[in-house]
Amino acid sequence: MNVAFFLEVLIAGMLSGVMYALVALGFVLIFKSSGVFNFAQGAMVLFSALTLVRLLEMHVAFWLALAVSIERLVLRPLVNQPLIILFMATIGLNFFLEGLAQGIWDNQVHGLDLGINDEPFEWLRQHTGILVSTFDLTAAGIAGVLVFGLSLFFHRTRIGRALRAVSDDHQAALSVGIPLHHIWGITWAAAGIVALVAGMLWGTRLGVQFSLSLITLKALPVLILGGFNSIPGAVIGGLIIGASEKLAEVYLSRYVGGGIENFFPYLLAMVFLIFRPYGLFGDEIIERV
Repeated sequence: MNVAFFLEVLIAGMLSGVMYALVALGFVLIFKSSGVFNFAQGAMVLFSALTLVRLLEMHVAFWLALAVSIERLVLRPLVNQPLIILFMATIGLNFFLEGLAQGIWDNQVHGLDLGINDEPFEWLRQHTGILVSTFDLTAAGIAGVLVFGLSLFFHRTRIGRALRAVSDDHQAALSVGIPLHHIWGITWAAAGIVALVAGMLWGTRLGVQFSLSLITLKALPVLILGGFNSIPGAVIGGLIIGASEKLAEVYLSRYVGGGIENFFPYLLAMVFLIFRPYGLFGDEIIERV
């Protein structure tokens, strides 16, 4: 086995996994505060990237206003409703945002240039002979800073502690005076920022198009492995999924045919569910009936 080539594939896979983790992070933020799987996260990624590329500048305030408005107008009236109702509301949001994006802008493919070269990182190539994309390294660095910042926010700040309290028990949090509506608004704003960053990076890599919302499907195995309510779990799960799919495509495709990269993460997640149904870092919830 060519060790340098193996390391090259492994590193490329892990860097792709960090971008998967960035998408999964949006799901984790909403799930931690409300216990709801946000089906509309992919549409949020698409809408933010399409808005950015069409306006040709970063309108962060506009996207945050949209995210908070979604929480205020759609989800706030549903506080304390059964989780299935909230989940169905996010499905409706998904189709609404996709239709809104097409109505306001268009359904064409747009290029997005962030000024980051997608070329081999020269220093690493000269010293190790391993070819790693400069864009992948930069994207991983951006995602790492965002994850680190969110982790500090959740564990070191007063609002972060309130968010964790809300995720544990909505009723108990309300009983001690934690403003649930305010907490949800902050969470959706944070999810909007994550969606914007993910949309920028994936839009640069694949082009801003409506299939961009399907990237969220790759976040599902990441969430299953890492846990639906764990920020570190999203990162670890992303690294595992990214590395495994690249290694499987290179070393196993000769035995099972091409395209294994597309389904191997889901196969791995299905096997993983047998042994760790709550993920590596997810909280095991046991309800007394």
